Amino acid sequence: MTSAPRDREIAVVAFAQTGHRRTSEELSEVEMLMPVLHEVLDRTGLKTADIGFTCSGSSDYLAGRAFSFTLALDGVGAWPPISESHVEMDGAWALYEAWTKLLTGDADTALVYSYGKSSPGSVRDVLTRQLDPYYVAPLWPDAVALAALQAQALIDAGDTDEPALAAVAARNREAAAANPHAQLRGAVPQGDHLVRPLRTGDCPPIGDGAAAVILAAGDRARDLCARPAWIRGIDHRIEAHGLGVRDLTDSPSTRLAAERAGAFEPPVDTAELHAPFSAQEIVLRKALRLGEDVDVNPSGGALAANPIMAAGLIRIGEAAARIHRGESDRALAHATSGPCLQQNLVAVLEGEPR
Repeated sequence: MTSAPRDREIAVVAFAQTGHRRTSEELSEVEMLMPVLHEVLDRTGLKTADIGFTCSGSSDYLAGRAFSFTLALDGVGAWPPISESHVEMDGAWALYEAWTKLLTGDADTALVYSYGKSSPGSVRDVLTRQLDPYYVAPLWPDAVALAALQAQALIDAGDTDEPALAAVAARNREAAAANPHAQLRGAVPQGDHLVRPLRTGDCPPIGDGAAAVILAAGDRARDLCARPAWIRGIDHRIEAHGLGVRDLTDSPSTRLAAERAGAFEPPVDTAELHAPFSAQEIVLRKALRLGEDVDVNPSGGALAANPIMAAGLIRIGEAAARIHRGESDRALAHATSGPCLQQNLVAVLEGEPR
């Protein structure tokens, strides 16, 4: 059972993120992260000492050194000693851990943050390290090539074509025109084929960025936020490691996570989907049963800004922020990890009736 118990409601009460850009070589991870941490705390009036639990998400492979996440704790302030944890995952999974921590009653507030600097190296090569080490990784298929396999499978199945993929990318980046944090905003040329059938416009930008949210329980959430985004359900599921045993035109793990999180009834009005490639939005829309009446990726999604290890947490933060502003009443947020939507997390957020 992954829906929050009635007697312990948890909400997202604040969200902050960097302005995402192609490179931030002049900044360390700590220097990139600190302004975001200060902003998210300022939104609630909390101090570091007021936080009951801290959880972060990042990747040592991107940083190129072991236990790099410990350096980021300098930005949080780890003295006096704090209750802290880390996941080698997107920050959305750090939020899941923090949510479970608050459900136990061991803390009333939690700070969740994640960050990624993709600019120093080749992301396409780094991401091969998450593949099956025996049969797939030795072949060095990069993330774009695998996403192209998925896109071609959709085309072969009659689910899409190249003009439809281009329309998905264009719609996301047009929506991002109103998002000051997005890396790509407005019309972007579709470009040449990078790996057929994907063109450069079907792929996410490479960039650096960070994000943070604050969770709070019950009346503490109401004290900290005028309209908290209550987490009504959250669940994550994973599919087989072997690409050859999966149907790449479908995402059963997303559908199951959504069912367990209670996403289908009542329906949502907004969905923030972590779909780095245009074809993956088509897969997710089908798995999540999203109709044309649902506002999908009003922030521009991962096609407008895709800081690795933070893009999933940003989807939750963007969905929550729309509830905070009164622009949504019930929103779905999705995060993914692994090749071709291998692992998926779905959260359902809801505002109190207006």
